This record gives sequence, C-alpha cells and structure tokens, in this order.
Amino acid sequence: MKLPKEILLSELLNYNVKGNMALNYGNGENVWMHPPVHRILGWFSRPSNFNLKRNVWRLNQISQIIDNEIYVKGDPAISDLATLNRFPTLIEANLINKDGSKIGLIADFLFEIKTGKIKYYLASRSNPKIPGSSRWKLNIENITDQQPGLVFCNCDSLDDLSLMKSSLKNEFFQKGKKIIDKFDDMKNIASSRLEDWLEEDEDINQNLDFNQKTFYNEEISSRSFRDNSEDDPWI
Repeated sequence: MKLPKEILLSELLNYNVKGNMALNYGNGENVWMHPPVHRILGWFSRPSNFNLKRNVWRLNQISQIIDNEIYVKGDPAISDLATLNRFPTLIEANLINKDGSKIGLIADFLFEIKTGKIKYYLASRSNPKIPGSSRWKLNIENITDQQPGLVFCNCDSLDDLSLMKSSLKNEFFQKGKKIIDKFDDMKNIASSRLEDWLEEDEDINQNLDFNQKTFYNEEISSRSFRDNSEDDPWI
C-alpha cells in the first residue's frame, strides 16, 4: 500500500506499531524532532503500560500503513522515557505573540513522510489534549524565534491565523454570530422598508390633503359664482 505523502503527527502517534512476524510495539507516544530546521526525525512508541522502555523509530523504517496500524522494517532503538524527555520538541510549547503574551499552545503539525519536513504547525487556544478543540494553522513564516517550551510568532492573536478545525463551541459561536448578523440585516431591511412606507404614506396624505383643499376651494368658488349669478339681474 502506498504511503501518504503528508501526515499529521497526531495521526502517526495514533497508529499501533507492528514489526516483522506480527510483533506488536504499541502505540506512538511522542515525536523525535529537530526544531531549529522544523524537521521530524522519527517517533517512539510504548510497548505496554507497565514497560519503562521505549522503542525509537526513524521515519525511513516505515514500510506501510494499513487501517490503524503502521508497519516498520528493522529493529527499534531502545531508550527510556527520562532520556527521551530531554529531546527538544515544540509540541505543547507556549505560543507567544509579538507583544510577548501567550496566545495558545503548539498542538500538532503536518509533515512529509519521506523527508520529515514540517509543512506547518497547528495551534490550540487551550490544552491541546482536550478532544474536539479548535486548531489554527501556524505557518513556518509566522515563527520569528523559538526556545525550549516557547514559540514566538509575528501575529497578535490566533484570530490572525487560518482556522483549520473548529470546535463545537466555536462553531456554535460562529453560527450564533451569523444568525445575529442575519437578524441585524433583516432588521435593517425592515426598518428601511418601514421608513419607505411611512414616506410613501406621508406623500399620499399630503396629496390627499392637497386634493381635498383643492376640491374644497373649487367648491367654494363654484358656490360663490352660483350665488352671485342668482343675485345678478342681468344674468
């Protein structure tokens, strides 16, 4: 089966790692990366909940991905969690805006399986482990500096970035805002039509008053003419 060209780190870690002769190496646990050049080198998996050892894999050991399993060739490097925790990573690093304020966390990234090159990062507003939370796209060009646990960007807030995945709360907020905007538009249209109707009604009333006054004046003139005619002996 052909490997995908690009994959999210979260997807890679979600796969169960299988080796030759159906050996089970457990699910992925975390990434092995080189942050200065935004490149992933590999990842490590945990054989079982009670095992303190970790299996470290290089990207070029991936042979195929089938359903929820990722098949690898060769043997893993064996390490422990204490050693691996010293590896530099940007995952769960605080995202700092240009004013020096925290605006989110680095939650995920998309990378090329063949080269390990990271295409872009995904940021979350709060704890990235919360299921269904929103994700914003952070391009490499948006990053101005990075330190252990910190990523600095040239934007003011997450709203300056493209929303890639919206949470239910955010969707509800966006839909609510659209409904309010539509209601405001309908209210403005109704107000405009009401104003037009009142103006038309005022014009009609003015024309009606004018016609009534004209008719009244004509009636008075007519009556005055008839009265004068009756009194005039020469007519």
